[in-house]
Amino acid sequence: MKNTLGADELADASPSQGSWLTTLDRNEKRALAASFSGYAVDAFDYYTLPLVTPILLSLWGMSKTEVGLIGTSTLVASAIGGWMAGVLADRYGRVRVLQLTILVFAIFTFACGLARSPQELLIARTLQGLGFGGEWAVGSVLIAEMIRPAYRGKAVGLVQSSWAIGWGAAVLVSIALFSLLPPEVSWRVMFLLGLLPALLIVFIRRSLHEPEVYMQTRAAVARGERNGNFLAIFKPGILGTTVLASLMFTGMQGGYYAIGVWLPTFLKNERHLTVLGSGGYQFMFIVGAFAGYLCGAYLSDRLGRKLAFILFAIGAGSLVYAYTLLPITDSVMLVLGFPLGFFMSGIFSGSGAFLAELFPNELRGSGQGFCYNFGRGIGATFPAVVGLLSDRTSLSLGSAIGICAAVAYAIVIVMALCLPETRGRKF
Repeated sequence: MKNTLGADELADASPSQGSWLTTLDRNEKRALAASFSGYAVDAFDYYTLPLVTPILLSLWGMSKTEVGLIGTSTLVASAIGGWMAGVLADRYGRVRVLQLTILVFAIFTFACGLARSPQELLIARTLQGLGFGGEWAVGSVLIAEMIRPAYRGKAVGLVQSSWAIGWGAAVLVSIALFSLLPPEVSWRVMFLLGLLPALLIVFIRRSLHEPEVYMQTRAAVARGERNGNFLAIFKPGILGTTVLASLMFTGMQGGYYAIGVWLPTFLKNERHLTVLGSGGYQFMFIVGAFAGYLCGAYLSDRLGRKLAFILFAIGAGSLVYAYTLLPITDSVMLVLGFPLGFFMSGIFSGSGAFLAELFPNELRGSGQGFCYNFGRGIGATFPAVVGLLSDRTSLSLGSAIGICAAVAYAIVIVMALCLPETRGRKF
């Protein structure tokens, strides 16, 4: 088995941005389009809570600790849902489980809009997290197995870029709703809208077929030629990879969510920006995120997974510090939003391909689902820690965000150095 691409393969793997897409066959394009759309919807539903948080702080008199708890419980549930979905996808198929995860997060996003108290919102949002985590875990495995190795990093990175599309759509919709409707109505409508596009994605994905490599692997497991037990990721020979990858993704997720969950509140309450004013800052961040996803995908294939992770972690850590801890003006903050979004989001571009390449075929869903979502579950504590530090100490919200993010990205760098390079590995 080759671990990296040779010179000829590297040449083939680096066509122009448009040309590699035109070489995909029909099944590859369908899988790419469906996963791109699904992840965008996932982002829209996820960012609804951060965007309505300033309203809930006012209407319900919630503390930052309570908001942090809801954000953390969502991510912990998504970690559980992601691992469960990965295990089920190895057993029952990528496409079938993918449809189930979309239904779950759509239904409970809708339920969030019906909540009458912080406690009810906590329950609905936690259940929504089960589907939210599962969608990425299964969708990224599907793309990694459907797309040929030379384009795997680019394809998974392109799907990751749809997160910025969904996030941007959520900000646009929130600006419109918060301007046109009273606060007690607008936040509910934001959640209720999360149901509509998700139902369309379920219909689209019914036309997809299981990847050939999955069908062959399931047949081999049935014949007893491969071990399909999901607990095999904790056995000697694989355990070290599982632990290191889980810790690396803990850093990635913790750094991202430390600022992602609290960004709208930071801009409004500490920078004293209006809803319309903060929207401009968020869009700079989102545009940077979209560019970061696309560039990160190409750098992951060109430089290798590990070096790309390290470079983006250094950039993200440095910019989070400047954005939240240095005494910069609003104009400088607006400009820094682009590179901050670029590095914080671009670091994820190679993650799906990297995890898929670390584990054998029969354990790919289980390994990818566990590592990424273990990282999400532990990283989910970072928003709660930010809230606690801001509420219980003399630290400002911005200072708490910056400290937590710096620790997180340091973890990414150390773990990336310890893991093997997998670029170009064939299944």
